[in-house]
Amino acid sequence: MMLDMNHTDDGPVSLAAPTTTQTIAQAPSRPPELLELSDGFVLRRRTLADADTVNEVIVRDLEHLRPWMAWATTAPTLERSREMTKIGWQLWEDGTDFMYVLGRADQPGSVLGMFGLHRRIGPGAIEIGYWVAREYTGRSLATNGAAALTEAALALPDVERVEIHCDQANAASAAVPRKLGYRLDRVHEEAPTTPAETGKKLIWIKERAAC
Repeated sequence: MMLDMNHTDDGPVSLAAPTTTQTIAQAPSRPPELLELSDGFVLRRRTLADADTVNEVIVRDLEHLRPWMAWATTAPTLERSREMTKIGWQLWEDGTDFMYVLGRADQPGSVLGMFGLHRRIGPGAIEIGYWVAREYTGRSLATNGAAALTEAALALPDVERVEIHCDQANAASAAVPRKLGYRLDRVHEEAPTTPAETGKKLIWIKERAAC
């Protein structure tokens, strides 16, 4: 079960650091670094130590990921995975993107998939992205992980809306926001970027409840 993942996993990003004054004045809110799921699974902040295992899982599951992930056209080198992990770490520090590893609570170094919160859809909003390793699909891990991230995102003071984007053909991914009470806001047409995409992207939205 998967969905469009973070664009920083397959392309360069600017890592220009803000000045100290900017950091203090514009410090963004951040979600927890550890989120507990049911049945002994967790989402934890991806660390530099995860790079080699992330690379191993992606390379092993490349055929599983390729139909829906634009960055999965070729297997990443270990150097590339280390670079992207380092960039992801810095983006968390900057407060723009928050990359998580899905793992087992009793296996600290395990990598069973990846999730993310991304401030790339405008002010007051954040987008959830994720993928789960082939052998762990069908266990509601995508749904449980997305539920935990939805709650964490809407608890941030500067987030009023959470979105999940998936192609119309990706029925498994569309089932996740539907189960979590998201509403289908619109269908956006764009050129397909993966072999299985139709070019019709479903935009699912969940907004913070009015007080």
